[in-house]
Amino acid sequence: MIKRIQSLLQWLFLRVEGMFNAAFGDRINPFYHLGAISFFLFWVVGGSGLYLYVFFETGIVDAYDSVIELSTTQWWLGGILRSVHRYASDAMVLTMALHMLRYFAFDRFRGFRWFSWMTGVMLIWMVYATGINGYMLPWDQLAQYVTVATFEWLDWLPIFDGALMRNFLYTEHVGNRFFTLLSFMHVGLPLVVLMVMSIHAQRVPKARTTPPRAIAAGLLATLVALSFVAPVHSQGGVSDLARAVARIEPDWFYMAVFPLMTQWPMAWVWALVVGGSVLLALLPWWPPRFRRGERRMAGLVIHGGQGTSAQFQAREGETILDAGLREGLPLSFECRNGACGLCICTVQQGAYDHRPYSPGALTDAQKARGMALMCCAVPRGDMVVEVEDAVAGAGTARTVREYTAVVERLEPLAQDVMLLVLRPSEGAALDFEAGQYINIVLDDGQRRAFSFANRPGADALIELHVRLVPGGRFTTHVFQGMKPGDVVRFEGPLGQFTLRDSRQPILFVAGATGFAPVKSIVEDAFARGVQRPMRLYWGVRRREDLYMLERCEQWQREHANFTVVPVLSEPAEGDGWTGRTGLVHEAILADFTDLSGYEVYLCGSVRMVEAAAPAFIAQGLDESVCFSDAFLPASRLPAQPAS
Repeated sequence: MIKRIQSLLQWLFLRVEGMFNAAFGDRINPFYHLGAISFFLFWVVGGSGLYLYVFFETGIVDAYDSVIELSTTQWWLGGILRSVHRYASDAMVLTMALHMLRYFAFDRFRGFRWFSWMTGVMLIWMVYATGINGYMLPWDQLAQYVTVATFEWLDWLPIFDGALMRNFLYTEHVGNRFFTLLSFMHVGLPLVVLMVMSIHAQRVPKARTTPPRAIAAGLLATLVALSFVAPVHSQGGVSDLARAVARIEPDWFYMAVFPLMTQWPMAWVWALVVGGSVLLALLPWWPPRFRRGERRMAGLVIHGGQGTSAQFQAREGETILDAGLREGLPLSFECRNGACGLCICTVQQGAYDHRPYSPGALTDAQKARGMALMCCAVPRGDMVVEVEDAVAGAGTARTVREYTAVVERLEPLAQDVMLLVLRPSEGAALDFEAGQYINIVLDDGQRRAFSFANRPGADALIELHVRLVPGGRFTTHVFQGMKPGDVVRFEGPLGQFTLRDSRQPILFVAGATGFAPVKSIVEDAFARGVQRPMRLYWGVRRREDLYMLERCEQWQREHANFTVVPVLSEPAEGDGWTGRTGLVHEAILADFTDLSGYEVYLCGSVRMVEAAAPAFIAQGLDESVCFSDAFLPASRLPAQPAS
């Protein structure tokens, strides 16, 4: 149900935003600056309110007269500012509601964003309380209606038990101290609102609290124009508690619930307000997802201009842009909503989910070439992307170090798999973790990612399993032109596809040369004495693609906690294969009807990972213990990921 509502809202927002883009351009589209506009309106409300407060008299007799005097004798400034104060308050409610609705529509309120969502819910009610409090001050008929209805509503609570309304039985019961209290609240509440707004914004990397000047000027001009066309006046004369309010024109932005207070039992109104607030507050955890283990972090590497690189982590559900900005990287962006196209990048490695965006920001042709918008791309696992701007030397992100190495040995493992052994120059020792990878840096700066196939600490050598990709620039060179003694540039170590510390049994799923990082992890686990049960499912097309099956079978003989299950998807006739056939992940699904309690490590093509991970989760695997490392083969197109 929630997904359907979100899909409908996304459709509406994208079309409305498209119309605004056509009219104003994406840089000053107000829908992309709703949070900043709310901040701006707060300052408009605060500034106009301070001026009004200077002339406001805080007495039962003087309150009404001082507001009338301000609106008539000083209409040219005081009257205009009173109207601006009212309309800016209404506009702030509207922009805050749209801001929250938009984040709900695009599912940007779950995971680590729960805190911003919760403070947003708090802010809405705090703004409502501040506004209702403000409507009590002019002490006209509208103020009487708001005050009596509010205190009747509060009086329903057992803590008050009717004590509040006894102060409003007669006009003479309302004293000057009451107005002093209301005035103090109307000054104090906005200060608390500002504090919570600041906390709310601080959790967003590089949050903008000031809208573009064109939007600010347009808003201010609109508010002033409204104040001239429809000035705000007091309603019905001075308050008289001896008579019931006959007719008023409520401000529906703040008083939508008030008619219910006279039509419904107060318990129902409380149930609506409290229940609605609780439902809003719990949305980040609905529907409930019962998780175990650590939260997943994705390792990100961004290559920028001038040969710069940076490595950092993205939290679960966090976009590449938000993760980079949180680490202080100088990434280009404007709208943060998939409209301006400034944050476009080229994905060199890894899988991701792409949130909705405006077609003009990312064309189908660009998407086909492996490009994405960083503000919309949410990593599913480790990723490597490329941007045009320099990215190093900022924030806490770790700059990726570059090395040179000499080709030590080339050894064919299969017809299309080569063992490439590198020796880092000048005795450089690479401190890596099993399961990580390096990027081979080509002459023109392009990069090719290969996982370590050897365990860390064994020696100074680096072992890589290179599969020949038809048309692949680097892999073709490895098979046809590379020779021992050649110099290779690389950077690393990179990636987070490493063995987690736990007691759960492990299922490894390797597709083709996805076996390389699994080999590194398994050998390292043996060396460290890890006793957890480990079961490797190695999926390839044909028997000859199992280029190290003998090694795996040796592990199986020597270690009681290890088992290997080879799976062929296209066995050849006459090869004598009697083992498992089909897709590798389907073999696991057949062997394990319930994957709860297991830890899964997936390494292979994006297609394999995308097919396997959801199927495993549907069969009971906890999403937090499903780790993946997806790779893309090279394309001859220059902008695509390559090998």
